[in-house]
Amino acid sequence: MAVNRVPRRNPARNALFLGISAAVAAQAAPVAAQDAQNQGPDTQRLGTVVVTGSRIRRVDLETANPVVTIDKAAIERSGKLTVGDLLQNLPSVAGAGSNPSVNNSGGDGGTYIDLRGLGAQRTLILINGHRIMQIPGNSTDVNQIPASAIERMEVLGDGASSVYGSDAIGGVVNFVLRSDFQGVELQADYGISDRDDGQRQGYSVMFGHNSEKGNLTVGVNYNKQEIASAANRPFSADAFYLYSGVVSLAGSSRTPSGRIFVPDGMYFNQDGESCGSVTLIAGRSGGSPGDYRCYVGSGPNNDAYNYQRVGNLILTPQERTSAFALGNYKITDSVTGYLEVYANKTRSRSQIAPLPFDAQNDAVTIAADNYYNPFGIEFGRDGYQYLSRFTSLGNRVIAQSTESYSGHGGFKGTFGASSWTWDLGFDYGHYSKDTNSYGYVNYPALRNALGSSFLGGDGQVHCGTAENPIEGCTPINIFNVNDPATISQLQSVLVNPKYDSTTASQRIARFDVAGELFDLPAGAVSLAGGVSYRKDSLTGRVDSLSVADNRGNCALAQEACGSPVSGSLDVKEAYFEVLVPILKDIPFAHSLNLIVGDRYSKFDKFGNTNNWKVAVEWRPIEDLLLRGTVSKVFRAPTTQDVYAGPAGNAPLFRDPCNGLNAANFEGGVVPPSVAAACVGVPQDGSFGGTGLSQSNGTPSGNIWAHRIDPNLTTLKPEFGKSFNFGVVYDPRWLEGLSLSADLWRLYLNDYIGNIGASLAVNTCYNTGQFCSLVRRFPDGPSSGSIDTIYQPVVNLGRFDAKGVDFSAKYRLPETSFGSFALSFNSTYLARMDNSLTPGLPGNVVNSLAGKYWNEYGNYARWKAIAGISWRLGAFDASWYAHYVGPFSVGSMDLRQNFSADGSPDFPGVVLKYGSSTTHNFQIGYELASLKTRFDVGIDNAFDKKPPQIYQNNTLNSNTDVSTYYSEMLGRYFWGRVTVKF
Repeated sequence: MAVNRVPRRNPARNALFLGISAAVAAQAAPVAAQDAQNQGPDTQRLGTVVVTGSRIRRVDLETANPVVTIDKAAIERSGKLTVGDLLQNLPSVAGAGSNPSVNNSGGDGGTYIDLRGLGAQRTLILINGHRIMQIPGNSTDVNQIPASAIERMEVLGDGASSVYGSDAIGGVVNFVLRSDFQGVELQADYGISDRDDGQRQGYSVMFGHNSEKGNLTVGVNYNKQEIASAANRPFSADAFYLYSGVVSLAGSSRTPSGRIFVPDGMYFNQDGESCGSVTLIAGRSGGSPGDYRCYVGSGPNNDAYNYQRVGNLILTPQERTSAFALGNYKITDSVTGYLEVYANKTRSRSQIAPLPFDAQNDAVTIAADNYYNPFGIEFGRDGYQYLSRFTSLGNRVIAQSTESYSGHGGFKGTFGASSWTWDLGFDYGHYSKDTNSYGYVNYPALRNALGSSFLGGDGQVHCGTAENPIEGCTPINIFNVNDPATISQLQSVLVNPKYDSTTASQRIARFDVAGELFDLPAGAVSLAGGVSYRKDSLTGRVDSLSVADNRGNCALAQEACGSPVSGSLDVKEAYFEVLVPILKDIPFAHSLNLIVGDRYSKFDKFGNTNNWKVAVEWRPIEDLLLRGTVSKVFRAPTTQDVYAGPAGNAPLFRDPCNGLNAANFEGGVVPPSVAAACVGVPQDGSFGGTGLSQSNGTPSGNIWAHRIDPNLTTLKPEFGKSFNFGVVYDPRWLEGLSLSADLWRLYLNDYIGNIGASLAVNTCYNTGQFCSLVRRFPDGPSSGSIDTIYQPVVNLGRFDAKGVDFSAKYRLPETSFGSFALSFNSTYLARMDNSLTPGLPGNVVNSLAGKYWNEYGNYARWKAIAGISWRLGAFDASWYAHYVGPFSVGSMDLRQNFSADGSPDFPGVVLKYGSSTTHNFQIGYELASLKTRFDVGIDNAFDKKPPQIYQNNTLNSNTDVSTYYSEMLGRYFWGRVTVKF
C-alpha cells in the first residue's frame, strides 16, 4: 500500500511514519456528534446544567435544542493543532468559510465557522456561554481559542436569537472550558506533509489548582504553521482554465512581456489575420514596433502568465501565542466571584504572485510621445489598454499581526436556600490588527515617470528623456520590464506601506437570574431572564498611500486601498425563557414540556425588535423524544457594515453585455434595463470575447452607499424564522445506541452584505436595479468596458434553506478484544435559494443546493463524518472519515449568468463532480508509570486530491479550499506527547 512507502528526506517525518506504520490498524479520532450523556463520568452527574441553546438550568441533557457535542478526548485524538481544523469538517458547515488555505483574497490564517452556509458572521461564537466579539467584517477566528483549555465544544444547529441576541442565525458554537483542572499538563506536537512542507509544531503548558474555596487554571499555548506552496502540488501548480470546452494552462494576461492592445490593422499573425494585442518578442529591447508579435491568448503555447507556480500558497503560514486564566472563588456560601481572561497574538503572512499592471484600471497614462513608447499611441484610461507584470519587484506579501483580548468576570450566587440563581457580570473584548504589504508600486510616481517628454496634459513637466531626465524623477521603460535598467528604475517607485490598522472593542454589562416559579402536577415551572447593555466600537486607520477616493482608487493598486473608519453602536436588551412541564408519567406522555422565550432589543441606530421562540419536547415513551422549535431570528448590522469607507478589490465576474446584439431582441430594440446595463457597449454583437473578467471593485459600508446612489436604502437588521423538528431514540433494549434526525428550515429576509460584482451587473441587466453601481467607459478605445463596480453594504434579498441532520452512535459492550464505539453524523441539504431582488420584475433565484459557486461557496447536498474508536488497556486507536457528496459547477438557467466554462460562447455549461472521502488514522498509548501519553496519526492517509474546479471558477488553487481543506496538503503525518503530573 502507498502508506508503506518510507519517505526519503525529512528525518522527523520518517520517525512519525515508522511509528504509524507499526500500528497498521490504527485510525483517527471520530469527531462525530457525542451528546453530553455519552461524555463519560465527568458529565454523568446529578444536578442541573445549562445546555447550549437555552438559559434554563435543568437535569435533562437531551432537549428541544439539536446540539452536537465534541468532547475533549475526541479533540485530542483528532490530532488537530487548532479547533478550527476540527470544526470545519462538521456536516452542518457549508458555504465559503475562510481558513488557512484561503491565501488569495485576504487570508489571515484564521478559521471562521459558517454553519448552514449563511455566512460566518451569522454563526455566533461563545465561551462558557458568553458572547465573543466578532472580528470587524467577518466573524470570530476560532483558532484563537486554546485547544488545551477546552473541555468540550457544543454546536447548536438552530437559530437562537431569543436566547443570545443578534448573529445566532445559522447556529451557535459554544466552547466549554476546563474549570476544575488539577495539576500540570505539558504537551508537544509536530506534523509534516508527505511532500516535506506544511510543517507544524505546537507546545502548551497548563497549571491548575483546586481548593475548597475555588479553582485557578492558567495556561499558555504556542503553535507555528509553516508555508506550503501551490507549486508543490500537481492540482495547484498551474493556472488551469476551462474555455470553449478545452482545459488549458491559460494563466493571466498580465505578463512580464506585456499584452499591448493596438488598433486593428497594425499587426497580423502568421495566417494574415489582424490581431488586436501584441507582446514583446523574447530577447528584444522593445524599442521599435518590430520587437513585438501577436499575443497568443489560447492553446498549448499561449503567452499567459502562470502565477500559481511563482508565489501563490495553499497554506498561509502563521504563528500563534495564546494565554488564558480561569478562576473562581467562593466568597460566602451563596456568593462566588469568577474571572476568565484570554489573550491571543497571531502573525500570518499570505503571499501571491508579483503585482500585475493594468494601465486603464490603475489609471496610469502612457503618453503617445513617451520617450520609450514605440507605438505612437496613448495607453491608459482614455487610450488603449496596456497590461504587464512587475516580476522584478517580487511577490506581493500581506503580513498581518492580530491581537485579541477578552475577559468575563463578575459574581454569581443563590438567593438563600431557594432554587434561584443570579449572575452579575461584565464582558470585555478588544481586537487589533496591523497589516503591512510588500511588493506594491507608488502610482503617482509611476504616472509621472511614464508621462510625456514635454508639458503633460496636467500642465506639469514630466520625467523627460533618458538623456535629459528631470531632477528627482527617473523615466521608466515600462515596455521592457525585464531590462536591468528598468528593474533598477522600478525600485524607485516600489513601496511597502503599512496600510491598515484596525482596533475594535466590545463591552457588555449583564444581569441574569434563573429558578423555579411554582410547581405543577408534571413538575416545576422554571424561568430564566436577564438584562444587558452592549457597546461595540470600531476605529481604523490606513497609510497615506492607501487612502481611497470615492472610486476606491489610491496611490497603490486598488486591492491595497482602504479608508479610515470610526463609529460605534450600542444595544439594550431584556429576555426571558420559561419551561412549563405539561404532562408526565401518563400513557403516551412520559413527559411533555413547553418552552417559550422572547428577547427585546433596542438599538441606538436601528430601532427595536422582539425575537421569540416556542419549543415542545414530547416523550411518548421514555426511549423516544420528539422535539420541535419555531423561533424568530435576526442579525443587526455591525460597525463595519455601517461605517466602513471605500476600499479596493478585483472581483471576478462574467459580463452579461458580452456579445450584445440588438437583433436578438424583439423589434431590434434592447430593453431599457439592458441599455442601462450596457452603456457604451456596441449593439452589433462585437463586444467582449474574454468571458470572465476582473475589474476594479469598490466595497464600502452603508453610509457610503448613499453617496453613490441616494436611492439605496439605509441599513436595517435582517429578520427571519428558524424551524426545527426532530426525533431522538435511545432504546433501553440496546444500551449504548442513540439515533436522531432533525428536519430544519430557515428563511432570512433583507440579509446584509456587500453587493457582489456578479450580483450588481446581472441585476442591472435583468431588472434595471443597481445600474448606478456599474460604471463603464462611455466612449474611446475601451468603450463599454467596465471601469468600476461599486459594492456597498445594503439589505439584499432573501435566503431560503432546509435540510435534515442525521446522527447515530453506538458504544458496543466490552469484549476481550477491547471496547469499540461507532459514530456517524450527516447533513442533507434539500434547499438553499438566494432570491436576489424579491418582488421586482425579472427577479432571479439562485438555487445553490448541490452547487459550488465562487461567490457563495460549496453547498454539496450530502456531507458526513464517521468514525470507529477502540480501546484495550493502555492502547487506543481510531479511524475517522470525512465525506463530501457530489456537486456541480454552473447553471443551465441563463438568467443566473453562471457557466462553468469561461468563454462567452459557452453559456450554461454545467460540470458535475463526484463525492470525496478522506480517511484519518490514529493510535495512542498511555505510559502510566510516567503519566505520559503518546499519539501518532496520518491525516488524509490515501492522499485524496481536491476536485479540479479551474481558475475561471475560483480564486485559489484551482479548487474549493474552504470545503476541501483536509485534502489541500495531501497525506499528513503527526505526533503528539502529553505529560500530566
